[in-house]
Amino acid sequence: EYEDGDLSSWINRERFQGYLHVDGFTLYELGDTGKLVAIAVIDDKNSSVEHTRLKSIIQEVARDYRDHFHRDFQFGHMDGNDYINSLLMDDLTIPTIVVLNTSNQQYFLPDRHIESTEDMVQFINNILDGTAEAQGGDGLLQRIKRIIYDAKSTIVSVFKSSPLLGCFLFGLPLGVISIMCYGICTADTEGEVFEHEGAKKESGDRELTDEGSEEEQEEEKNGKYTELSDGELKQKDIMEKKKD
Repeated sequence: EYEDGDLSSWINRERFQGYLHVDGFTLYELGDTGKLVAIAVIDDKNSSVEHTRLKSIIQEVARDYRDHFHRDFQFGHMDGNDYINSLLMDDLTIPTIVVLNTSNQQYFLPDRHIESTEDMVQFINNILDGTAEAQGGDGLLQRIKRIIYDAKSTIVSVFKSSPLLGCFLFGLPLGVISIMCYGICTADTEGEVFEHEGAKKESGDRELTDEGSEEEQEEEKNGKYTELSDGELKQKDIMEKKKD
């Protein structure tokens, strides 16, 4: 047993130098150390004071405060923000400093500009004592956000690399779905028209039937009246003959 745990854990934590040039593969490997990764995101081709100053601040903290932070932090710089933006699903402007927790996908951004080594040390202490705000994570909402972000990134990259292929891949399914929806809506409308016409025809037949029934009833009544009239006339004739 060692102060930092078993031997394999100690080797994992100590197998990297205190300061690294970080890329995607290195960041993945740093996940096994269990450390937070403090990165200066800069443009190596940009020699302006702001870019070189942040890189120097990270290097000074890694060197001068090794005894304080080496157990919990790994320091380095990253060239460009493309990878870090895709990892954080955010749009970081460079130069900037970000601290990653590779175990739970959380990250920390300074709430003010880092102007000196003391500012960086204060930022790290805020992370250690829990006063710095953590962003990201691996919760359900973040996973849904990751799915949406990856889908959006894939679509954008396809259209950027080959617009015609993108139109074919995404336009064809949309066209088929649109035709299916149009067919379903049209079929429903035609069905309603047929039902309406059938109902009108049925009601018309009923009206004709009712009219025919009324005429038959009137004819029966007229026939009865005629029969009654003939009977009355015959009775009158008989009565007159008796009188004579």
